Amino acid sequence: ESATAFGCLVSDMWLGEFDYVSPEAFHSVFGKRYPAFSRRTQHDAQEFLICVLDDLHEAFKEVRAQLCQERQSPTAGTSTRSSSGTSIITHLFEGQLSYGIRCLRCKALSDKPESFTVLSLPIPSTRVCSLQDCLECFFQPDTLTRNNQIHCHWCGSNQDATVKASITKAPQIIIFHLKRFAWQDKHRRKLSTTVCYPFSDLDLSPYISTSCHNNTEYSLCAVVNHAGDLDYGHYTAFCKHSVTKHWYSFDDTQVTKIPDSAVQADTAYLLFY
Repeated sequence: ESATAFGCLVSDMWLGEFDYVSPEAFHSVFGKRYPAFSRRTQHDAQEFLICVLDDLHEAFKEVRAQLCQERQSPTAGTSTRSSSGTSIITHLFEGQLSYGIRCLRCKALSDKPESFTVLSLPIPSTRVCSLQDCLECFFQPDTLTRNNQIHCHWCGSNQDATVKASITKAPQIIIFHLKRFAWQDKHRRKLSTTVCYPFSDLDLSPYISTSCHNNTEYSLCAVVNHAGDLDYGHYTAFCKHSVTKHWYSFDDTQVTKIPDSAVQADTAYLLFY
């Protein structure tokens, strides 16, 4: 299965026996479960990442459930999924948002929780902005009117409302997706905006609910870059070694050590903190 193939891929990378490791075996197995990614055509790294995380979550959740079942019944021969729905993936990557929705007529406040593994951030500029600008844009309050009205339980009818998101559970590893592919003037195109992102001390406390007690400061550990446009492109990655703290560039068969200054790139698409 794809989880086993992924484990073999990670093992090969950490053994350090090769100059580079090809993910062909993992890609082949994963493509059988998700045929859309089996074709050698342009795909979106964010969509691929979400599918991989979901697939690994399901695999690890099933293994955990089977182990629990075997402890309870030595003769049990089939696995069942864990009712808690947790895994190493949710432990590391899953966060929780809460959307506070306030009716503008009766002022009643309700909360809508939502889990996430990737936060897709709008880019509020066409030239230069910061990651904090993107976060401010994502978390700014919005007004729901006309076709977007809420049905207020207390008023018994559709009403205008305000909605504001906050983080109620901050994940250990938070992934930001910069929405570079956007609609402008009825045409979808790629935004080449320079987004400046910090390497350390990213403080999410302005967007964290007071009920959340998680650590709110993060350091950058990896970047996925996209060079090209809507119809064609090339993905590369920058990753920080967890032991040496050196940065490396992964570009197909080329793995090279790079200076910290090279990590700030205009092609950044996914940021891992």
